[in-house]
Amino acid sequence: MEESQELQHDTPKAFMEVLPPTKIEDFCMELQNSIAKRGWEELMPVQAGVAPYLLARRDVIVQSRTGSGKTAAFLLPLLERIKGSGKVCQAVILIPTRELAVQVYNEFKLLAENIDVSAVAVYGGTSYRPQLDAFKNGAQLVIATPGRLLDHLVRGTLSLKTLKYLIFDEADEMLSMGFYRDMIRIGEFMPKNKVAAMFSATMPDSVKRLSGQFLRQPDFLSYSGDGVHVSEMDHIFYTVDPMHKDRAMMRVIEVEDPDNAIIFCNTRNEVEYVAALLKRFGYDADQISGDLSQGARETVMGKLKNKQLRFLVATDIAARGIDVSNLEYVFIYDMHKDTDQYIHRAGRTARAGNRGIAISMVSTIEAVDLKKFARRAGISLLEKPVPSEEQVKERLSEKLVAHLEANLRDASTAVKERMKRYLGLYRELTGHEHGEDLFLLLLDSFHQQLIKAGRGMDNVEPVERAPQKAPAQKDRPPRRGGFSRTQRR
Repeated sequence: MEESQELQHDTPKAFMEVLPPTKIEDFCMELQNSIAKRGWEELMPVQAGVAPYLLARRDVIVQSRTGSGKTAAFLLPLLERIKGSGKVCQAVILIPTRELAVQVYNEFKLLAENIDVSAVAVYGGTSYRPQLDAFKNGAQLVIATPGRLLDHLVRGTLSLKTLKYLIFDEADEMLSMGFYRDMIRIGEFMPKNKVAAMFSATMPDSVKRLSGQFLRQPDFLSYSGDGVHVSEMDHIFYTVDPMHKDRAMMRVIEVEDPDNAIIFCNTRNEVEYVAALLKRFGYDADQISGDLSQGARETVMGKLKNKQLRFLVATDIAARGIDVSNLEYVFIYDMHKDTDQYIHRAGRTARAGNRGIAISMVSTIEAVDLKKFARRAGISLLEKPVPSEEQVKERLSEKLVAHLEANLRDASTAVKERMKRYLGLYRELTGHEHGEDLFLLLLDSFHQQLIKAGRGMDNVEPVERAPQKAPAQKDRPPRRGGFSRTQRR
């Protein structure tokens, strides 16, 4: 078991009753036996703290790091409520990747070993037949990636009319992979009266916006191994080799996929280098430093404030007195020799009630100084390993496939007719001397379009949509909260 974790509750007590933690003996005997078989003498804090809210049918947003035991935090109450009920879909767990879907499904099998509850893992890259068979046999719990789940909903092979619980696992990861549009469309197939929970390691404003689409008056719970309190910011650092810091930061950016960010450097030369590096990878970037005129600085900052610029690379001239309310990320590429400067840099995000993320790239020695400063300032730091090149390649592949599948799913008849014109070219490329390179060039061009578009949080219908045949009146799925198209956008 992990060390005791501190919980901070972000809902005013006068508005919502804070529920006491759940104990192992509060679950049915079958679940108690499964828990005992796992060797757990007590529930982890996130499990004990989240369960009572789901059992009481209260929506909840949970900030919890990987390895905190959060999977069982939602599986245990779901199994408690679903056991012995009808063989229809009652709970959906949305997961960003097929690997995580398999992990959650395996955890389910361990906890549900002695319980009559059926589940199915639903993800792309595999046959539809086992998934269809599971639906036909009455799978009560569906663990799914957004794209493949939406495929089933659009085709009518799965109905969510009987849905009672909706869980978002790794919500920040799903947004960074571009699933926002799919998740909003999935919501159109869901009943209004359901319990929804959202789990995320970080809580930027984009996650809050997603929660507003699906959750009603949620409680906010935060857990961490070192007793972090709920704050408006997540503080993350990566320990890197100074000689490879540039590539390490680009890997982090490619995985995090921020909507926008300020990247702080110590010198004008570093600012110019990092800005050029971002542009080489296809990102929209500009820079400000001490030798820039006041008018030029204001022009650049205006572009960032108006969401016309994705990355601003700057020296500390941008650290004070500048208010960008919609800024989601701050990257500290160069640690300042005065660690107190960290506050001014990180303070450029999490403004106007929004949450933000500060990411620092530090050497081994700088990491020691940063930790000392954080303890002194009462800041909770989370260290993450730098993504490997293979992890970045895997993430980019998953992201491209997700977007391509979404575009194909939304393609109108006219688009599909136009696509047929390229069938001969496709066959020709397979035998072309440079066919592989030409195909890779097409993929890179598509990825550059995604980079320029960002996460697409402000446009959930970016492609020409095929008209959907409305279901029969008696089966028509109610829309969550009655959003109009304008509101959803």
